[in-house]
Amino acid sequence: MGENNNFEEHNKLPELKLDAKQTQGFLSFFKTLPHDPRAVRVFDRRGYYTAHADNATFIAKTYYRTTIALRQLGSGSNSLSSVSISKNMFETIARDLLLEKTDHTLELYEGSGSNWKLVKSGTPGNIGSFEDVLFANNEMQDSPVVVALLLNFHEKGCTVGLSYVDLTKRVLGLAEFIDDSHFTNVESALVALSCKECLLPVESGKSKDCRTLHDVLTKCGVMLTQRKKNEFKTRDLVQDLGRLVKGSVEPVRDLVSGFEFAPGALGALMSYAELLADESNYGNYRIRKYNLDSYMRLDSAATRALNVLESKTDANKNFSLFGLMNRTCTAGMGKRLLHMWLKQPLLDVDAINSRLDLVQAFVEDTVLRQDLRQHLKRISDIERLMHIVEKGRAGLHHIVKLYQSIIRLPYIKGALEQYDGQFSSLVKEKYLDFLEELTDDNHLSKFIALVETAVDLDQLDNGEYMISPSYEAALGALKAEQESLEHQIHNFHKQTASDLDLPLDKGLKLDKGTQYGHVFRITKKEEPKIRKKLTTQFIVLETRKDGVKFTNTKLKKLGDQYQKIVENYKTHQKELVSRVVQITATFSEVFEKLSGLLSEMDVLLSFADLASSCPTPYTRPDITPSEVGDIILEGSRHPCVEAQDWVNFIPNDCKLVRGESWFQIITGPNMGGKSTFIRQIGVNILMAQVGSFIPCDKATISVRDCIFARVGAGDCQMRGVSTFMQEMLETASILKGATDRSLIIIDELGRGTSTYDGFGLAWAICEHLVQELKAPTLFATHFHELTALAHEKADQEPHTKQIVGVANYHVSAHIDSLNHKLTMLYKVEPGACDQSFGIHVAEFANFPESVVALAREKAAELEDFSSTAIISDDGREEVGSKRKRECNMDDMSKGAARAHQFLKDFSGLPLDTMDLKQALLQISKLKDDLEKDAVNCQWLQQFF
Repeated sequence: MGENNNFEEHNKLPELKLDAKQTQGFLSFFKTLPHDPRAVRVFDRRGYYTAHADNATFIAKTYYRTTIALRQLGSGSNSLSSVSISKNMFETIARDLLLEKTDHTLELYEGSGSNWKLVKSGTPGNIGSFEDVLFANNEMQDSPVVVALLLNFHEKGCTVGLSYVDLTKRVLGLAEFIDDSHFTNVESALVALSCKECLLPVESGKSKDCRTLHDVLTKCGVMLTQRKKNEFKTRDLVQDLGRLVKGSVEPVRDLVSGFEFAPGALGALMSYAELLADESNYGNYRIRKYNLDSYMRLDSAATRALNVLESKTDANKNFSLFGLMNRTCTAGMGKRLLHMWLKQPLLDVDAINSRLDLVQAFVEDTVLRQDLRQHLKRISDIERLMHIVEKGRAGLHHIVKLYQSIIRLPYIKGALEQYDGQFSSLVKEKYLDFLEELTDDNHLSKFIALVETAVDLDQLDNGEYMISPSYEAALGALKAEQESLEHQIHNFHKQTASDLDLPLDKGLKLDKGTQYGHVFRITKKEEPKIRKKLTTQFIVLETRKDGVKFTNTKLKKLGDQYQKIVENYKTHQKELVSRVVQITATFSEVFEKLSGLLSEMDVLLSFADLASSCPTPYTRPDITPSEVGDIILEGSRHPCVEAQDWVNFIPNDCKLVRGESWFQIITGPNMGGKSTFIRQIGVNILMAQVGSFIPCDKATISVRDCIFARVGAGDCQMRGVSTFMQEMLETASILKGATDRSLIIIDELGRGTSTYDGFGLAWAICEHLVQELKAPTLFATHFHELTALAHEKADQEPHTKQIVGVANYHVSAHIDSLNHKLTMLYKVEPGACDQSFGIHVAEFANFPESVVALAREKAAELEDFSSTAIISDDGREEVGSKRKRECNMDDMSKGAARAHQFLKDFSGLPLDTMDLKQALLQISKLKDDLEKDAVNCQWLQQFF
């Protein structure tokens, strides 16, 4: 019991108070609820909340971290596990379920006894009804998106009809594209759109392809919601869209008719989100075609590998690119735009340069940058405020916040007008002309006039938001009447004090309360002096320690009149507030443009602030189209790593040059900086295409349409996928999705299986990337033998494809030969690494000396087993370097090509349509053929 009491004291759990009748009624209602394993159902008990059955256990374990919080409602076999939840804890649970997790929905019920009704329901993609709870004390970080997919499988792959809705920004989108069996295009679309929830037809969950799609959704942290197939329909779609979308219906009809499958997905989405049920949506939505090729594609593996977005496990905000770059000043708007930009880097060179020009202007003019940032700190979240206004949920304080933001605009305009640098024409075109138009007499000046006329701004200092009495004659008349009655009551108070011979206020007080309205009050000490008059001329209402309250017919009449006027005044105020909110909603288009302009300025100023305030400043990259130019980064650094307090970062050059070093193999010891180096190149390119300066001394970047990253195995064992299988799945999606315009980053491929298998696969994959895809690649590996790929071009047979553009690099380390001590230099240098450092790293980790000595002995034995020279980049033999097998380069190349063919044949087998016997026969035949070919190839023999 002691533990129980401590828990309740510490967590201040509300007490679950229900009498027997209420308990019985609730238990009978609870039994009628349909079973839904995803739904967390919370019941509002006026002042506190409760959850029951499995939900109660889930909340107790997840949020209270103990089942001591559980109580039983009812008794015996009918009893129900229950947990009580305070208002603050409910906010925490709602934020976690709807903003952080993606495996639950939330339902809120109101009522009593056996009579309860569902008043709010939310999913990670559709949080609308819980917005007041979720964002009462927090900024909105990201606007969630719901996607619906309709798939059509055919011989060439799968045509995907995709539609999405952003319920906060009121945007609908349609897209249609062919995808491969790994759904790489779907994955990059889910990442780019910040999708939180995905609708699929219920029948589509059975095939192997759909299991793959479900895995993609899990990887991207997207909730899967299955809907009936008949909801994916297009009947009346154009007519329904005509009611939702601004403008005429013709362009909408033309847009929809250009798609075959996406309109069905949009139909399901509109019925699921119940868009037509809310009349405030009518005429307020925009619809657009979403083009996958508008932005650099990033899959979930790349966003994780490059630490693009924040994670709960980050030690500090600078661990992620978003955390580092988020120096925005506006309340929420800039943050959300940065979130979006990081997932949608640009491909158009002019658009990238336009952003870079503005960042350069802000970097070079410190006064302008600091002034603008100061003004933006006073800007509220215009986007969110207008969303509340359009939904009809706004109060006067929301309107005032908009007004207080708008009156900052002249200061922002004034600061921009002072700028006379080389980009002044761009600043004028992008900001000044736009601000001029938005604030003219037909736009925001009208709104300012509305607020200044309608709102009593003098009352704001008292924290009161009121409509000004002068705004409307009827309200003015009510106000005058109210003041007249106040004056009459005050005069009557004075007169009564004089009649009773009591000092005003000190002796005879006038109170105003909810129970009796206006009353006189005297202290018990004064009461005997006027007792006679009190009993004859007044009505005594109550006698208490604090005195005697009394009234008479005149005061009561005046008080009642006053109360009636106050009620009328409040009602009229409410009507006028509603009218002001409606008028404000007509400015939605202007506010939308303004919030877009201010958010963009905020993010670009944030980039400029980051570039200027780092100890080693960032520089502007030169951008070239993807079909020309190289990727040259001189003195490049990893922005997040160098921002850690304990790091003294060693910069490195990276020169990915077409035909020379377009494919780089990087070898060297663990902890030597290979992973950091290859990731920093990806991060620098991503930052440049977002429009930011980058942590380099000098940079030229050929635009990349996609970044693929195969780094680390993650936690896939949780989903029953081995480390090696995950490695192969991610690599397969690279081989299928990459083009010569992508950037590929691969770290330690093939380590999930045996050395020779892993090496064989790594070799075959490298050859394919170099010969077929021709994409710039950074391949960090512990297989030092792979470095031989760079010399393949020297002795190739005439009919084989050329291997060109492969270069070896290594991260350097210094070994003191006397005491075998290893010092990491973190420098990337040309040439292959001539030895492995695994045993030295084991020494670093304080392995027992006997284990280290035995490891050295065994390594020496293996190296003596067969030694042959490795050739360094300049073609000379290096004395004393070792190989594990006697194979010449030609033999290795032929063997790798045959191994590559074997893997290709194996992956081409339609295993999902074959029974076990057929499959084993086919695999056995492939193996026998490979064994026959291995007779003439020493390199292949090692596999048998």
